[in-house]
Amino acid sequence: MDVIDGVFYAKAAAFTGAAIAMGIGSIGPALGQGLIGMKACESLSKEKDPEVASKIRTTMMIAMGLVETSAIYCFIIAIWLIIVAVGL
Repeated sequence: MDVIDGVFYAKAAAFTGAAIAMGIGSIGPALGQGLIGMKACESLSKEKDPEVASKIRTTMMIAMGLVETSAIYCFIIAIWLIIVAVGL
């Protein structure tokens, strides 16, 4: 195995790691956002007061933003891995 093969394997591992990070890292936030949306819709259907609906909607949007941050972190790690691999 010479140096060129080692660089090839390092790049392949970085690209594979980026794909796995995005694939697995997006499953949790997707499920979490689905559950948040489901529970918010259930709460809105039970409450007829517009004032309560506004509070539920605001809380839902904040929760969606918090859940989405883990997917964004996975995306940043994947981009970083690709940039490092291209630089090899």
